[in-house]
Order: sequence, then C-alpha cells, then structure tokens
Amino acid sequence: RSWGADLIIIEIDSPGGRLFESMDITERLAKLSDAHTVAYIPHEAISGAAMISLGCDEIVMRPDAHLGDVGVIQQDEFANFRYAEEKIVSYVVALMRLYAQRKGRAPGLAEAMVDKDVEVFRARVKGDNQDLFLTAAEIQSSRRAGDLEKLELVHESRKGNFLLVSGERAGQLRLAQAVIADQSALKARYQVAGEWKEYRPDAIDQTLFVLGLWWVTLLLFVIGFSGILYEACAPGTCLGGLLAGLCFVLFFWSRFLSGTSGLLEISLFACGLVFLAVEIFVLPGFGFAGVTGISLILVSLVLACQNFIVPETGEQLRTLGATTALVAAAAALFGVVGFTMLRFFKSLPLLNRLILAPPAEEDAASAGALACPNEVQAKPSPLQVGAIGRCESPLRPMGKARFGDEYVEVISDGDFIPRGASIRIVEVSAHRIVVQTASSA
Repeated sequence: RSWGADLIIIEIDSPGGRLFESMDITERLAKLSDAHTVAYIPHEAISGAAMISLGCDEIVMRPDAHLGDVGVIQQDEFANFRYAEEKIVSYVVALMRLYAQRKGRAPGLAEAMVDKDVEVFRARVKGDNQDLFLTAAEIQSSRRAGDLEKLELVHESRKGNFLLVSGERAGQLRLAQAVIADQSALKARYQVAGEWKEYRPDAIDQTLFVLGLWWVTLLLFVIGFSGILYEACAPGTCLGGLLAGLCFVLFFWSRFLSGTSGLLEISLFACGLVFLAVEIFVLPGFGFAGVTGISLILVSLVLACQNFIVPETGEQLRTLGATTALVAAAAALFGVVGFTMLRFFKSLPLLNRLILAPPAEEDAASAGALACPNEVQAKPSPLQVGAIGRCESPLRPMGKARFGDEYVEVISDGDFIPRGASIRIVEVSAHRIVVQTASSA
C-alpha cells in the first residue's frame, strides 16, 4: 500500500519450506485487495512454494517449470522424516481447496497436490464444452451429477502420486493463467507504464534470516544470560552488560523486523530485568521479585518468537511447543554455563584479572602500619574465613547475615539455610561472601 502499486509480481523459484510460514504468506496474499498479485514461476514452485502460488490472483509459468507436490512431512521422535498424520493433511487440504476456490481454480487439483490418494477426472456437463476438473467425491456429491459426463483421469493425479505438473500442463488444467517463454514476455503481458521496480533480498534480509535460525537464537539467549550473570558477579566492568545488551538487541531487532515482536514483548523483557535488579541489589534472598523477573523474561522471549499470544489452531499450538522447547533448552544450557562460571570464576583466564582479590594478611598488616604509623591499629574486620555469624534472613541462596556488629549480604554454598541459623564464612572475595551452616564439615 505504501508503494502505491496496483500490480505485484512475485518471482517464485523454491523447492518449498516450513508449513506454518508458507500458510501465513499464502493467507496474506489471498487477502490482499489493494493490488493484483501474480506468481511468476521460471523453474519450480514445489511444496510450500506451490501453496504460496495458489494464493496469488494469477500464476504465470515457463513451459518447463513445475508446480505442485504439497505433501506434508514431519520429523518423528527419532528425527526421521515421514508423512504427516491424517488430521494435519486434512487441515492443509481444506486450506488448499479454499485458496484455489478463491482464485477461480479447480479445488480438486489443489487437493490432489496434498493427498496422494485423491484422483481428479476431466468432466463435462452434457451439452456444454467447458472442461471441469473434479474428484470422484465431487462428481458423486454434485447436484448435477446426473448431467455430468466423467471423462479421462488426469494422469498426474493417479493414486500414490502428489499432483505435480509442468507449466504447459498447468495451463491446460487452468491452474496457470499464462505460459510464457521468459521475463520479457512477462513484461509484455502486463503493460506497465514507467520503470519496473524490482525488490530482491538485501543484506538486512540475509541478516534477519541468519538471526532467525534456531541455533543462532539459542546462542544469543545463552550468551546474553551469561553476560548478565557475569555483570552481576563483577559489577562495574560493563563487559558482561555490553555483551548481554548486544545479544538481546540483535534478537528483538530481528524479531521486530520479522513481525513477531512488538512493544509488548520488549516491555515484558524490560520489566523482567527491573524485577531481577531489585531482587539482586535491593531485596535480600530470592523471592517474589526474582521469580517474577525470570518469568517475565522467559515469557517475552517465547512471545517474540511467534506472531500470536494465545494459540488458536493446532499449528499455532505446535509452534508454541517448539518455541517453548527452544527457550527451555537455552535455559538448561545457560544453567551449565552459569554453574561453571560461578564455580571456576576466579580461575578462568582473563576473568580472574577483573576480580579484586582480598590482600594477604601480611600485606594488609603492612599496609595498615604504613597508613597509620602513629595511630592505634584499626580493629580487625570480623568478615574473615572461618568467622561465625547468624542468618538474619533465609538464604535461597542469597540473603542477609550478621557477623559481630556488621550486617552483610552473603550467599550460601548451595544449600538452603533458614533464618536464625548459625553460619560460617568459607570464602571472601571482592564481590561476594560465601557461607555454609556452622555444623557443616
């Protein structure tokens, strides 16, 4: 609409693609009323590409091009490809018949592209020279069944074969509105005033395609969450925050331009980060704010990977399952990476240089003597390894504790520690104090 075009020619040369995306493109084309749409097929439009072609007002093909074979396949639990179950096939058949009927094509031919057991016959009404292409079921259920003359079988629709026709044959079956030799003939068919505007995938389109791959999305999630954890472990370095910001900006940017993400998903993600920041830097322990923050972030990532909020069809339900599985896999992989970072943070190359380790006792004593040579020696801090204190809040695993007169933020070494329990310091570093129950060995 923004281009002001009344004719859109889509060059389709593809062996097919994923079912849901093909159905979405077909539906958008079928409902487009501002411009006349033409599918130009120079070589092949197979599977999902054939479905998209049927959504256009006209189909124009070269004589040796091919159209059809929309057999739906899926992977089983062993990652082997097989034909989809009957309920999926029935759903796709209904859509294909609808698209064909909307554009004045024989629904039976569209059905034969999806169901390999459907046969289509050439038929005529007695006294009429107009050829009809009908399935056996359509002939039997027709109100004019007594006047219909059943002729020969359309050979390409014989049992055990998905309908696949050449451009010349598609013209005979009235699937294609024109059969042309080349692109010059295509331009000659549609007398367009002025220059043709040609649009092809550019660098941004290629980038969006790469960022939309499931394994690239998985990496963005894991690296982004790892950057957040790194920034929490070593605040002020900004390295983790910048890395996390880059990953999530790339993710939401690609999904926004792809049409699956909007203000809602970005707002949920931002609110999730705010809740996590409050939990980490303001509230002790790990409770409502932390759970809410993580939940909002995960929900925003799932919604940003799909173009619906609540699934309404079986296909949308399967898409939701696949998206949820992707986010869950990223969370599991991040769990492994996060555990490794927390466990070996100080020993990892480069990372250990960003942590301020506490000085040795001899160095601390010397520094104190040099700083205050004529003053009373400062009272030693009670926050030393082995010091005994008391939990002022439950540790899940973070919370507040008291050692002497000092209240500090501590983290448990893994076990839940209730409020009031006696604890012992087992590790002190510049960014955290690790404790365990005083009864532990």
